[in-house]
Amino acid sequence: MLKGQIKKAILPLGLSSLCLSIIIYFQTSEITTLTTTQNSVDKNISYQLEEERQLASLKLLQKLPSFGFENIVANWSYLSFLQYFGDKPARLETGYKLSPFFFNISVKKDPRFIDQYLFLSTSTSLYSGHPRKAVALMESGLSALSPQYDPNAYLVWLYKATDELLFLGENQQARRSYLKVSDWAKHNNDEDSKRLSRLTANTANFLKKKPDSKIARINAWVLVLVNAVDEDARHRAIQNINALGGKIYFDDN
Repeated sequence: MLKGQIKKAILPLGLSSLCLSIIIYFQTSEITTLTTTQNSVDKNISYQLEEERQLASLKLLQKLPSFGFENIVANWSYLSFLQYFGDKPARLETGYKLSPFFFNISVKKDPRFIDQYLFLSTSTSLYSGHPRKAVALMESGLSALSPQYDPNAYLVWLYKATDELLFLGENQQARRSYLKVSDWAKHNNDEDSKRLSRLTANTANFLKKKPDSKIARINAWVLVLVNAVDEDARHRAIQNINALGGKIYFDDN
């Protein structure tokens, strides 16, 4: 009799424990989900706040005098941009809309620093979606450049031509820029410069004969691929080359 009563008492107790365990499990799962969601929201807010703070700093830097330290300001701006560009989680949330601001400061403060143009023009035109701003800033920088000052200055004409052809559809302006690339690059003695001089001269010729030339656009995307700043840019270049009927082959070397 006593055993039966104990069994009857244990059974509800076991069921209660099971129900309690299930409730605790679901509550814990819900709390974990809420915490994860909250952390995600907090990160998004943090990225937005950092973007606003950085934008305010850049706008202030554009207005402040450099007191003769233009190169230092330009270097700081460029290094800050590289950190900004490389923060992929933040860029997925807020995009690349500060790129033109970084580009403007760097070019205005030190237009003769050639290395900055590749990253800043790519980020401004390809990622931020402002190729016209990128072209305008490169035009500003080119006014301070010459092949005599820097043998690699032709690269700025190359990036400008790429934006004009691929993103602005200004084929004849791109043709003139390609001719400048060819003219400036041929002054160099290295084989890479001479090869590029021939390639861009041919591209300009294609654009003269046939303004909507697919070959010219494929050549432009090949140059984007060769000078790609990251895997995303490489992927976009290959996609566009394939879409135009071109094929990219990679060897093991």
